[in-house]
Amino acid sequence: MKNFSLFLLLFISISSCEKPKLTLPFYNTPDFSPIFIDKEERVADVITHHIGDFEMKNQNNQSISKSTIQNKIHIANFIFTSCGSICPVMTENMKIVHHQFEDDNSVNILSFSVTPWIDNVEVLKEYTEKNNIKSDNWHFLTGKKSEIYSLARTSYFAEEDLGFTKDSTEFLHTEHVILVDQKQRIRGIYNGTLRLEMKQLIQDINALQEEQTQFF
Repeated sequence: MKNFSLFLLLFISISSCEKPKLTLPFYNTPDFSPIFIDKEERVADVITHHIGDFEMKNQNNQSISKSTIQNKIHIANFIFTSCGSICPVMTENMKIVHHQFEDDNSVNILSFSVTPWIDNVEVLKEYTEKNNIKSDNWHFLTGKKSEIYSLARTSYFAEEDLGFTKDSTEFLHTEHVILVDQKQRIRGIYNGTLRLEMKQLIQDINALQEEQTQFF
C-alpha cells in the first residue's frame, strides 16, 4: 500500500508538470486552413499572420487603433447601418456575445462599417442608440474605405474563399465573424447570422482566456 501511494503521488506530480496545450487552431491564409499547434513556444515559428495596423473613429468619436486592442481578445465583423438583410441579424446575434462579456475589458468587439462614406460618427452613434448598445467595449468603426476594405481582406480574411484576391473596388459584404487572440492572431471564423455559432464563439473566447492564464 505504501509503494502504491508513493507511485500515485509521483504520477500526480509528473502530470501536474505537463505543459498546458493550446486548444484552438490558428489561421495563416485566406482559405482558413486550420493549423493546430500544441505548444505556445512553437507558435512564433509557424504562425506568420497577424492583424495589421489601423486607426479609425468609433461611435463616440474616439480614436480606435491596433494599440487599443493590444493584449486583448477581440471579435471583428463588417456591417453597414442601412443594410436590410444580414446586418441586423448579425448585430442582434452579436449581442449574445456582448452580454456575456460587456463588463470584461479584456474582450472587445469591432464592427467595421463597409459604407464609411455614409456611416460617419453621428450615424454610427444613432445606430448604437437604436440598438440599445452602450458598452465601452463594442466599437462601431468608420474611416477611409480603402483602409477598411484592405484590413478586411488582407488582415481578417473576411471574405473567406476570396481573401485578398478580390478587386478592392468590389463591395464588401460578408456574414463572417473573426476571433482574434491577445497577440493579434486569427483563431476562429463564425457565421454571424447563426445564434448557435455565437454560442460557440463564447466558448472559444473562454478558451482563449484560459490560454492567457496559462501562457501570458
